[in-house]
Amino acid sequence: MTATATATSPHPLSAPSASTATSYVFTSESVSEGHPDKVSDYIADSILDAHLALDPKSRVACEVLVKSGNVVLAGEITSAGRVDYEAVARQAIREIGYTDPSEAFNADGVKVTQLLTRQVGEIAQGVDVGGAGDQGIMFGYATDETSELMPLPILLAHKLAERMARARKNGEISWLRPDSKTQVSVEYADNKPAAVRTVLVSTMHAADVTQDEIRNYVARTLSPEVLGAWHSDSLEVLVNPTGSFTEGGPSADCGVTGRKIIVDTYGGMGRHGGGAFSGKDPSKVDRSGAYFCRYVARQIVKQGIAKRAEVQVGYAIGRAEPVSVRVDTFGTGDARAAEELVRTFDFRPRAIIERLDMLRPTYRRATNYGHFGRAGLSWES
Repeated sequence: MTATATATSPHPLSAPSASTATSYVFTSESVSEGHPDKVSDYIADSILDAHLALDPKSRVACEVLVKSGNVVLAGEITSAGRVDYEAVARQAIREIGYTDPSEAFNADGVKVTQLLTRQVGEIAQGVDVGGAGDQGIMFGYATDETSELMPLPILLAHKLAERMARARKNGEISWLRPDSKTQVSVEYADNKPAAVRTVLVSTMHAADVTQDEIRNYVARTLSPEVLGAWHSDSLEVLVNPTGSFTEGGPSADCGVTGRKIIVDTYGGMGRHGGGAFSGKDPSKVDRSGAYFCRYVARQIVKQGIAKRAEVQVGYAIGRAEPVSVRVDTFGTGDARAAEELVRTFDFRPRAIIERLDMLRPTYRRATNYGHFGRAGLSWES
């Protein structure tokens, strides 16, 4: 394992080295639970949770595609629990809010196609003895710029999207519809947030509302409430830049699991190993490894060892011990102390699963508005 005080070759999506006094603007986006890709993620995690509730040892790798009136379930599942996949998919869609029978995509009207088989034995034989469910690299990141130890741009983007969903579901704003995107641009000075420069909201809406009404809601109600002290009169607010947005969700666009991996993690602030989360049980290190790297990075920042920390782990399929573990503090603290702390953690998949209590049906809670930076998740405790 190596530790570095500064990143020698920063990732294109990472902030500049903390040792360099700079000013720059960093942008991150979020999407709502009604975005087609997130609909797919939520169905996949709902199926995962349904299996774990019946059989904690279930092996689930579920991919979902949604388009028009169709839901396609594909992948590999080995479980002692019998799950009504069609019922679970319809309930997930209903919870999101796609219930209008006039839309092609609605909970009661969709056609559910199942292309699910069992996990192949060649993978199972390595996982059954505690090995990683696949090869790959995972990253975890933490920063002290927010109390949630998350980068400010993605945190605010998530909160904007989540607040709109709550306003839609509780009837506060009758014209809101499930599909939306948010984006926040933050100016950094000396690698610390200095001001929010731009808020962008694109939201699906009813046909009988004007764009001025939508913009007024975002600029005068949503943004001030969510941004709090980060809101200012000089803030640029962009709303539905193309104009009306009455056709959205899977009725208009195709959605697939695993296409929002940057939304799910750190909004581009920090590296990503490429593996998606939703629909995968924790034997898949794409999920458990990334969650544990975040857990370890949080400990470094929480203990005051560094202001920012990124942990990387690499695995070989079927092997329990990682092939590498690395920590980077970006010159913001004691690199040696960070390395020593990381050495105290057990990165074997079975140890991660036990430490974070990952065989419980809790994954639907993490599907939307970020898998990190939210209370009530074991890897965030």
